[in-house]
Amino acid sequence: MATVTVLPLGKSIEVAEGTTLLAALLGIEAPIPHKCEGQAKCGSCHIYVQEGRKGLSKIAREENERLDTIVGIGSKSRLACQAKVLGTENVTIELLGFGSGA
Repeated sequence: MATVTVLPLGKSIEVAEGTTLLAALLGIEAPIPHKCEGQAKCGSCHIYVQEGRKGLSKIAREENERLDTIVGIGSKSRLACQAKVLGTENVTIELLGFGSGA
C-alpha cells in the first residue's frame, strides 16, 4: 500500500500495489476526465506527478507516444490510466485545471 495525495483537492488515499492512478481517483470521485476509459488513446487523464515518481510504474511505449501528442507536457507528466502504484513510495499528484501544472 502507498498513500497518494491529490492536489489541489487535498485528499490522501491509501492505494494497493498495481492499482492505476485513474482507478484510485475514480474511487474518490475526483474530477478527472477519462474519455477512452483507460486505454491510453486520448490523453484526457493527463496529470502531473509532483512527488514520488519512483513509486509508480515506468512509462511504457504506448503512454510515452500519447504524451508526445499533448501540448504542455513536462517531465512530471503521466497518464493516470497507465501509471500504476508500486506500493514502495508515497506519491503526490496534481490534477490539471486546478493548479500551476508543469
